[in-house]
Parts: sequence; C-alpha cells; structure tokens
Amino acid sequence: MSQNPDKPHSSEEKLSGLEDGQEESSDNPDQSIRKRIRQSAPGSHRDDTPKSSPPRPVSIEELMETAKGVTNMALAHEIVVNGDFQIKPAELPEHSLEKKVRDIVHKAFWDCLEAQLKEDPPTYDHAIKLLGEIKENLLSFLLPGHTRLRSQITEVLDLDLIKQEAENGALDISKLVEFVIGMMGTLCAPARDEEIKKLKDIHEIVPLFRAIFSVLDLMKMDMANFAVSSIRPKLMQQSAEYERKKFQEFLEKQPNSLDLVTRWLQEAADDLAKLRCKMLPPHCSGDGATGGASSLCSTAVQNQAYLKLLKWDHVNRPFPETVLMDQTRFQEIQLELEQLLLIGTVLLVTFSAAGSALVDVPGFAEKIKTIVKVLLSGMHLPSFNLKESLATIGEKVCAEVNSCLSQHGFTPFSAERETVLKGQIQAVASPDNTICKLIDSRIQKFLENYLASSHQKSLPAIPGGLGPIQRELEEIAVKYVRLVNYNKMVFSPYYDAVLGKILTKEESQLVGKSEES
Repeated sequence: MSQNPDKPHSSEEKLSGLEDGQEESSDNPDQSIRKRIRQSAPGSHRDDTPKSSPPRPVSIEELMETAKGVTNMALAHEIVVNGDFQIKPAELPEHSLEKKVRDIVHKAFWDCLEAQLKEDPPTYDHAIKLLGEIKENLLSFLLPGHTRLRSQITEVLDLDLIKQEAENGALDISKLVEFVIGMMGTLCAPARDEEIKKLKDIHEIVPLFRAIFSVLDLMKMDMANFAVSSIRPKLMQQSAEYERKKFQEFLEKQPNSLDLVTRWLQEAADDLAKLRCKMLPPHCSGDGATGGASSLCSTAVQNQAYLKLLKWDHVNRPFPETVLMDQTRFQEIQLELEQLLLIGTVLLVTFSAAGSALVDVPGFAEKIKTIVKVLLSGMHLPSFNLKESLATIGEKVCAEVNSCLSQHGFTPFSAERETVLKGQIQAVASPDNTICKLIDSRIQKFLENYLASSHQKSLPAIPGGLGPIQRELEEIAVKYVRLVNYNKMVFSPYYDAVLGKILTKEESQLVGKSEES
C-alpha cells in the first residue's frame, strides 16, 4: 500500500466524489455555505505538495464501482452520525426544465384518464392500472404478521374481478377508492391523519386519484425513515468496519489517498513538538529537548490534529481524506466557535466594565448574550460588516447595562465609561485583540482537555472567564468529541500507521542532533 504524495490535482479530483456523495445523502442547513466555499476555492491550492509518479490508470468500470462504494459509505456514515437524518422527497427547482417536463407529462396522463372516464360508456384501462399500483403500495406497507389486512387488500383490489366488472358495466370506482382511503388511514403514521381526512372531502375521481398518490408518496417516505431509525443502532455497530473496508477498497484503487492525512498529521506532530520544547525550562538542551519531543504519543498528536480542523482554511486548503465526509460538520462547529468566541469576549468585556454590580443579576448575562447572538447571526456571510455590527452591539449593550444598573439601584455609566466600553467592544474586531486571544486559548484548552478525557462521563472544568458561555460551549464540545471519536474508531489503523513512521522519523532525527551536539 503506497502512501507517497502525488500530484495535487489528481488527489483533488478523486476526493470530489466523496464530497458529492455526502451532499446527496443529507439535508444540511449550511449547504449554501459549503457550496460558496467550494465555488470560491482556487483550483491550484496544492502546488506545494511533493510530486511523485502518477497513479496507475483505472478503467471506467473500476471508477464506477469505486464511486458506488464511496456513495454507499457516505450514506451509511450520514445515517450513523446524523441523528436527524431523514429521507425527503426530491424537489425540482421552480422554472427548471426537469420540472416543466414532469408537469407536462403528468398533466397529459391525468387529462387522458379524465377523458377515458368521461366516455360513454367509460373506459377504465388507466384507472385499473392505477388501482393496481395502489394495491402494490398498500401491500408494501404491511408487515409479515398482517395476514388479515393482506387478505382484505387482495380480495377487494382483485384486478381480474375489477376488469370483469368494468367490461360488464358494473364497476363502482367510488366504492373501491373509499376502501383504499380507509386502508391508508389504517396503515399511515398519525402525522398523516390530516391528509387522509382531506382525501375524504374530494369527490371528483381524477383529483382524488392524484391526491391519493401524493399521500402514498408521503407514506413511503415515512416508512423509509422508520426503517432508517430502526436500523441505526445495528448500523452503528457495523458502520465503523464497513467504512474502513470501503475506504480500504478506495485506497487500493487510489494509493495516494492518504497524502493529505500524512501532511495533516505531520503538521500536528510538528506543532506539538514545538509546543513541548517551548514548555521545557530555558536551561534544558540536548537530551532535554530530545526527551521533550520524543515523548509525543500517537493519541496526543491525533488530538492536536483534530483541534487543527477547528482553525482550518476551507477556502485555500483541501481537507484530509479521512475526515472529508465530515468536512461540513467540522466547518459548522468551527463557525459556531468563532461566533461563540466573539460572544464570550463581549460578555467578559461587559462584566469587567460593570464590575461586581451585575455579575449576579438573574437573566442579565442571557439578555446580553441574546443581543450579541442576534446581531452576529450573519457574521459568516460575505455581506456582513463586523465593525458596524460591533458598533451596534456596543450601543445596545451600554443601553442594557445602564437600564439594569438603574433598576437595581446602582449609578448608570457616565458618558466617558460608555465610550470606553463601546471602544473595547469594537476592538474585538482586531485579530490581535488580547482579550479575544485569551478567550480563544481557553476555549481551545477546554476542547483539548475534553478530547483527552472523552472516555470519562463528566466534562472537564470550564476555564475562568467562560462561565457565561458554558452551556453553549459544552453543547459544541459534546457534538465535536462525538464526531472525533467516531472518526478515530473508523480510521485509527491508518492514523497509527502514518504516525508510526512520522514519530519514528522525528525521534531518529532528534537523537542524531543530540549526538552531534
């Protein structure tokens, strides 16, 4: 199995299939953000990757088989990690060619049915075919134990008997449709009772048939989602092995599929080694420095690598292969943390300015938090102006602070103190803001501690200054660590193999430097 870096554009092309597979299998609220980032990403952002011989040519059949395996893997992954996963009907874009063609074909079919039923005597060919489809749909909803319902459906919707009745002019379509609606009411989920009730108010046959098929489609969707929720516990047990197997098949066809992972883990190991060396006492050198770097372990490097994903440049850097299916989720967490960082900084600045007067006032922190959240809600849109929003936040916060101080018998802020607080809030926009950096480092430390203790039931202690955003931070941390742990479960053998080479190489280099000195 080769893990040598390959040509940048080759790796990018092969990974686009994974991205597309996930997009089709999930209903994601941040899809527009993901699309915008993918469209704005430059096409040649891997030029600094070392080049080697190109991968072996593959046939169209191999590519199709690989794409199918990746799609299945992405779907299984989505079902497991997304507790809200649901299959939803495909909606064609308004005014699209596909929608126009579909509407024309459907209208032609229903017009033909209406024309047949208006003939004298009526022709029931289309209607009988529709009853046959309805019968198949109803039977598909039954469980093996529903023998009585199966017998009823088979007996009432006996197509041979219906054809004979139609030929002899004795067919009562209304009676059959009434039976169908009643059976649908028996088999549907409670959420569809209202739709079933509406069917009973439709008295024209053609509109009624159309409405019946519309409700049947909803019932099929309900049944599919019920099946998904039923298999999720079992799928969770097997999905790690399944994903690992599918990724291995993909890796065998594209041997350079761990290039980005190798680079990602190498950077994490380098960062951690530098951090460990900085923490050594100033007088330590030689063997001391070697000891600091050689003490790196695979788990620590992996945790550092996962933390790097929360600071990722999604526009200019491709995501590592093994976490690509979760790129949108990691990006969502990154955006949530960026917003939470600003909220936490504004709250800390506000409480520092107000002193101890407002710290224990019930509901005050939540009011300020709500104000800041609302005004920062679009902070990741291209049209968002952070400086203007922070100026507005400063005005609103000062007004709320003065109102609260007055209500509780304290002296409101003077004009000078208001100006200082507004200035401190507006200064949060600067990348070099000291308070913002402090809050960010504490958030990262909390997440690092949570990763290190993720197998323990209790959360690590919240660092000082993060109390007002504790609830939001813990919610994000739980989501983040769950995602990380599942990814480790699937891909840890690959990480161990890559890190084994990285750590051995670094240790040997450090030992060599130590001997030279």
